[in-house]
Amino acid sequence: MLRSAVPALSSLALAAAVVALTACDAAPPPREDIPKLAVDTGWPTIPANAKFGEVSAVDVDAAGNIWVLHRAGRKWEEPFPKEPIPEPTVFKFAPEGTLLARWGAGQFVMPHGISIAPDGKVWITDVAREQVLRFSPEGVLELTLGEQGVTAQDAAHFGRPADVAFLPGRVLIADGYVNTRVAEFAPDGKFIRDWGDFKVAHAVAVDETRIYVADRENARIQVYDHAGKLAATWVSPAGNHTYSLKPLGSGRLLALEGRDGADRNGAVLRVYKADGTLEASYDIGLPGDDASLGHDLAIGPDGHIYVTDVNGGRVVRLSLPSRSDK
Repeated sequence: MLRSAVPALSSLALAAAVVALTACDAAPPPREDIPKLAVDTGWPTIPANAKFGEVSAVDVDAAGNIWVLHRAGRKWEEPFPKEPIPEPTVFKFAPEGTLLARWGAGQFVMPHGISIAPDGKVWITDVAREQVLRFSPEGVLELTLGEQGVTAQDAAHFGRPADVAFLPGRVLIADGYVNTRVAEFAPDGKFIRDWGDFKVAHAVAVDETRIYVADRENARIQVYDHAGKLAATWVSPAGNHTYSLKPLGSGRLLALEGRDGADRNGAVLRVYKADGTLEASYDIGLPGDDASLGHDLAIGPDGHIYVTDVNGGRVVRLSLPSRSDK
């Protein structure tokens, strides 16, 4: 009996050691140590009677007004509800932060993206409705793309559309959580074509020569020319997940990460040079694990940057530090 017990104990010890080593291997790496960047804590001014909530998206119009899309108390939970959010979900702020207008009550189920076209029209994606909607600046519905509640990847349907960008005569829709493409439409809603192969195309943006797509779950940014031909792939640092991006000019790009490679939520800004190399990184998240989830960003004509934080229930304004190479 004594002889047979010794090997058994050795086997148990060996098994425990294997488990311990496996646990060590599975331990996530420490969070990245990058500089914190301060935000304007007094911006914007939200009236006490305005129901705010998960802040999904932000954009800036030609006059410098800031448009914010939020869920007015509704949380992202699946399966999505059927009923629309009863409170206003679209807020328009003046540059100094004063609330100028609010609308959208009873129109959206799970609003996701807001994009202001060069002509001032407001384009909004709703992942629960499976639709992309165009409004006048006053909130009058003018155009609806997609069939409500129906998911498919074709000319008449979407798969949780996420974001919209614009080129002359073309509306680019990042489609999306379920589908794997960028879908192009004319401004009047006529389908043009689709292209790409993404794993959650979460954001799309353009500059004078390029189209940028946040290929979120592939942990990369895909760069195309205006014809849709792939020009470059920028792999995200440490497998991090890019949620939003906007051009800074001269080929530089500002990107917002909402999760790191270990799937921990946060809010990190990255500045990329025109060749895809990393220029700078900044942490703008709230303190505490999962306190922030950076989701969307916009850049105003005055250079101010606006970032939405879903977990933090906030939209913040900030400025990038001056470049040392100027």
